[in-house]
Amino acid sequence: MNSTEDQKTQYRKNSLTLVGAVALGTGVMIGAGIFALTGQMAEMTGNLFPLAFLSAALIVSFSAYSYIKLSNAYPSAGGIAMYLEKAYGTTLTTAFYSLLMYFSMVIAQSFLARTFGSYTLQLFEIDDASLLVPTLGVGLLVVAFLINLSANKMIENVSSVLGLIKISGIVLFGIVGITMADSSEVNFSAQNFDTSLAGFLGATALGILAFKGFTTITNSGSELKDPHRNVGRAIIISIALCVVIYALVGFAVASNLSLQEIIETKDYSLAAAARPALGEYAVWFTVVLAMLATAGGVIASIFAVSRMLAMLTEMKLVPHSDFGMPGSVQKHTLVYTVVFGLLLTAFFDLSRIAAMGIIFYLIMDIAIHWGILRHLRKEIGARSTILIGAIILDLIVLTGFLWIKISSDILVVGVACVAMLSILIVEAVFLRQNPIKHT
Repeated sequence: MNSTEDQKTQYRKNSLTLVGAVALGTGVMIGAGIFALTGQMAEMTGNLFPLAFLSAALIVSFSAYSYIKLSNAYPSAGGIAMYLEKAYGTTLTTAFYSLLMYFSMVIAQSFLARTFGSYTLQLFEIDDASLLVPTLGVGLLVVAFLINLSANKMIENVSSVLGLIKISGIVLFGIVGITMADSSEVNFSAQNFDTSLAGFLGATALGILAFKGFTTITNSGSELKDPHRNVGRAIIISIALCVVIYALVGFAVASNLSLQEIIETKDYSLAAAARPALGEYAVWFTVVLAMLATAGGVIASIFAVSRMLAMLTEMKLVPHSDFGMPGSVQKHTLVYTVVFGLLLTAFFDLSRIAAMGIIFYLIMDIAIHWGILRHLRKEIGARSTILIGAIILDLIVLTGFLWIKISSDILVVGVACVAMLSILIVEAVFLRQNPIKHT
């Protein structure tokens, strides 16, 4: 029993292919973006919700520039945690923003888990607000945990197969949905929804949540083949795939449901949109597709986020205890990640989970761009104009989203603020009591 060996994370170089990395990224992105966010975005911005996806894609393209530059220069299993450390050192700043990203990723997997539950219940015509939604979500997290205990090859194979099935299926849904619709025009003129600028920005923020899964790819640097080139390539390919798919499906949903119907079925709008176009068999097809997509997304999210927390532990930036568990730090952080996800899945609904996730993510994203601009721009060859543009766009969208949430659900904003303050205080106390010795 080599305890020191047990306490080290274990990564296998060249154990993940470019295709596998793309599958991991799109696994998180497509599951969250299409199956649960469409209705929430329509609720905020009315007939402009398909355009909100495209607006989010533009903003994410600016953000992705920073991650691609960083991943080409410093590929690692720590991903964003390592990038923040490069910019800010082993400091409270790095720890705080890294944990914001960590929890936004845990939130993403909980979001996917509850989406899985909402769609699964459509097979049985059971009210999606029942206790079965979190129960099914918790069950999915447990299965995903067991898969993540296995070797990388199995995780990659499962993610790749599920990724291929869901991308093919969603593209088929979009094409057939538009073809079979009575009209391919998106017309919600009968509805009197306020499509204000703040509403559009709020919907765009949710759209960003649909794309942010590309950041999970950054955590694969220690295991991906030729990481200096392939991490960036995987990010670009994943975003490009999702832009096409989101636009196609957004217009398919809008062509088959009224705005009111999209909002009323916001937790399972794709299944609802399939019914008028193709009948009950299409609903079954869409639900099974959603189940596979969200399951793949949860597996991919847990894979990436547990590695990020393991890196923070190795950097001695977060407290860690094995609580008597055997195995490596990587296995321990896998357990922590799933436990946090189980709690969120059990006690928060989809709208509030999404809101907290986007607040955490956008604040962390701004910190990444600012860190490069101030400390790493020349070292990695980044253009200041793109970095400044990314910061401005993030701030605009975050402001609009907070304005909408303060007006409609101030509690979730309060919870997010309390959570961030708690993280900051706990980390400040921990680092003061456990100062890092710089060599």
